[in-house]
Amino acid sequence: MAKQDLIFGIHAVMAALRRDASQLSELYVAEGGRKNPRLHEIIDLAEQGGIPVLFQSRDELDALAANGVHQGVVARGAASAPVLSEHDLLALVQNLREPALLLVLDGVQDPHNLGACLRSADAAGVHAVIAPKDRAVGLTPTVRKVACGGADHVPFVQVTNLARTLRELKDAGVWLVGAAGDAPDSLYQTDLRGPIAIVMGAEDKGLRRLTQEQCDFLVHIPMAGSVESLNVSVAAGVCLFEAVRQRGQGK
Repeated sequence: MAKQDLIFGIHAVMAALRRDASQLSELYVAEGGRKNPRLHEIIDLAEQGGIPVLFQSRDELDALAANGVHQGVVARGAASAPVLSEHDLLALVQNLREPALLLVLDGVQDPHNLGACLRSADAAGVHAVIAPKDRAVGLTPTVRKVACGGADHVPFVQVTNLARTLRELKDAGVWLVGAAGDAPDSLYQTDLRGPIAIVMGAEDKGLRRLTQEQCDFLVHIPMAGSVESLNVSVAAGVCLFEAVRQRGQGK
């Protein structure tokens, strides 16, 4: 089996079981878990797949999940989707039969934000989420839990040089749309129907200068209230679903 990892949370474990149960080695469930309909379904799927089910106390599950919000279930295995490389990304884009819709995260470090971005990306039909390997969070158990299965369905690409990857995407015909609060153009007045990558910045700093320079367009999300900016995962969701709306996929 590949490198063992932990997956916790009802949605994340359910997605892993449905994706490839053979990659799970053990399932840990809170004592009395069969009385919970959602946990009972997970137990049944695991037993059908021949996966050992071990019942443990809440304290034992807390320790196993490093006090993460496990909802009474933790799985051990390698059921998450593999992390892809730059080469995989270009092959994926070239083989698409529809305009690419990509999400680029420039240095997102909070696992809750990455998990939420992956969940929105899955719901919007994004073809891949791209992030740098350095100074950015990867697919941790918390990310998978927050993503509610999105991490097992949306290709996640980690690249060593984000600026170079962005140039390669442009060469492949993908337009780069960067989100920046001080951009002159509104998201809602920008054509998002073609092959695009929506580029979001880090939680506190936004887009780095080198990343901004690679973007073909910079757009802002119109804000009516007193707050100056949105959380990166919320902003990503707004941008992605505006693209979905323009493409006529949200009917």
